[in-house]
Amino acid sequence: MTDSDGLITPGSPAPDFTLPATPDGRRTGPGQFRGRPVVLAFYPADWTPVCGDQMALYQAAMPEFERYDAVLLGLSVDSIWSHQAFAEARGITFPLLADFEPKGEVSRRYGAYTPQGESARALVVLDPDQTVAWSHLSPPEVNPGADGILDALEQLVSDRRVVTR
Repeated sequence: MTDSDGLITPGSPAPDFTLPATPDGRRTGPGQFRGRPVVLAFYPADWTPVCGDQMALYQAAMPEFERYDAVLLGLSVDSIWSHQAFAEARGITFPLLADFEPKGEVSRRYGAYTPQGESARALVVLDPDQTVAWSHLSPPEVNPGADGILDALEQLVSDRRVVTR
């Protein structure tokens, strides 16, 4: 299911996928992390100021994501080679996945693809069972920050406490 802006909505089953994560052909996707929360950070392009700041912020926030045992995956339609150079230049250690060929296929499945042919600036948090727990679409020129992600991860923890009591 998608909301009025087309982004996948909470409660929807997350489409599974694997995408290239390294130039040597290693592929990564949310299904590999079943049992843990997964954060999908769709972004328009490597090397743009807002995207660079957004991904650097998420790198700095990794200890907070890890506190929730969450996995962070960045996705754009850039090539794996661009991702590798971008990650090295910005000190990014989490996987940047290349939604490159067919261009934007995963972004489209999540409702995070633009008419300009790039990924939208969208965030999607999957619960440990691979259901969309939270999603957010930002304007392309706005860094959405990490607060919404952290709130969604905290809500997942709270929901689990209620269920297990």
